[in-house]
Amino acid sequence: METLLRPKYRKFSDLLIHPPQVVKNLFGSITWKVNTDKKIIYLTFDDGPIPIITERILDILNIFNAKATFFCVGENVKKYPSIYKEILSEGHVTGNHTYSHLQGLKTSTKDYLYNIKKAAEYIESDLFRPPHGRMRNSQQNEIIKNYNIVLWDVLSLDYNKNISEQNCLENVKHFTRPGSVIVFHDNIKAKNNMFYALTQTLLLYSEAGYKFETLNSEIIKKVVKPEKRVPVFSSFFF
Repeated sequence: METLLRPKYRKFSDLLIHPPQVVKNLFGSITWKVNTDKKIIYLTFDDGPIPIITERILDILNIFNAKATFFCVGENVKKYPSIYKEILSEGHVTGNHTYSHLQGLKTSTKDYLYNIKKAAEYIESDLFRPPHGRMRNSQQNEIIKNYNIVLWDVLSLDYNKNISEQNCLENVKHFTRPGSVIVFHDNIKAKNNMFYALTQTLLLYSEAGYKFETLNSEIIKKVVKPEKRVPVFSSFFF
């Protein structure tokens, strides 16, 4: 298990899995990890709720008494409101992931903001994560007026069918540290890698004395973030 505060990069794709600080600074007021020396990890799940998959995630989290943050797609919440309610009733937190999983760079700012607003009819939260981790500078400038934007310290790449379950787990193990925000995906494409890596992550880090907690605005307020985004480079990094 990697415990270094500055893990070594192994290959080019690691720049996406664990963006270096110099890149994070270019994105302005965004939360990537939580500043803490305590053994706390922040698991997050994108794209749900999805029948069977989300419910199984909740069962696994419950076994380890772990809490997580689910960045939900409004359209899915509308389809499966009972699963969404179950997420909340079990003590987890939700965030806005747009209504129809729009990619910001391919969408006008007006349409993107409307899509977020539509999702907010079903998702009551001040947390937001852009699908694919991408958005325009103009979109970010408007979103931060109402939301805390959360990206990641560790991207598991569970959605990538070209990597094995073990490689997915290794991505998490190599870069996770106290305060890491880890991304898994609550969808059909990612399920095999996700369930394996999630279960093993919970086992390994529970045994090492870590706790798994939810994100919230109070925690995020304590995170030191650059105020301004550098628009040209940051728009095309991810």
